[in-house]
Amino acid sequence: MDAIKKKMQAMKVDKDNACDRCDTCEEASKVAKLRAEKAEDEVADFVAKARQLETELDVTNERFAIVSLQLEEKEKSLLAAEAEMNALGRRVSQLEEDLEKTEEKLVAATGKLDKAGTAADDSERAKKVFQAKAEEDEKRIIGLEKELKEAREKAEAADNAYDETAKKLLACEGELDKAEERADV
Repeated sequence: MDAIKKKMQAMKVDKDNACDRCDTCEEASKVAKLRAEKAEDEVADFVAKARQLETELDVTNERFAIVSLQLEEKEKSLLAAEAEMNALGRRVSQLEEDLEKTEEKLVAATGKLDKAGTAADDSERAKKVFQAKAEEDEKRIIGLEKELKEAREKAEAADNAYDETAKKLLACEGELDKAEERADV
């Protein structure tokens, strides 16, 4: 009988140990389930963040494309403005050359006018001829002054549009004034 008692007690101890192990396993299972749920929540959060980042990337790519197009348009506008500025620079250079030629013509006309005045003292007949020539020269001077005035107006218009050429035009006008002073002397 003692053997049965011992056997019963051993079985009871085994049962208690099995129950303890079962409780421990159940507790470990609960903890593992909680960790699994947390991990699933973290995965869901990461998936949501990844979607949000993908959306932000798409928006950023769209913005980049728009900004790139705007940059290309600005570059085209800049090239067009530079081309227009170069064309206007060439036009100003042409106007300056025309102004120089006009000044030379004015100096030549003034010289001819002086010769006509000197020849007027020689004879009455020569006086009439030279007076007629002087009148023609006066008309030419008026025409040249008109051309000069038009050239100045064109130069002033170019000056308003382009400050860079203003300095050149001022220098040309200064040279013109000096030439007129020399012509008056």
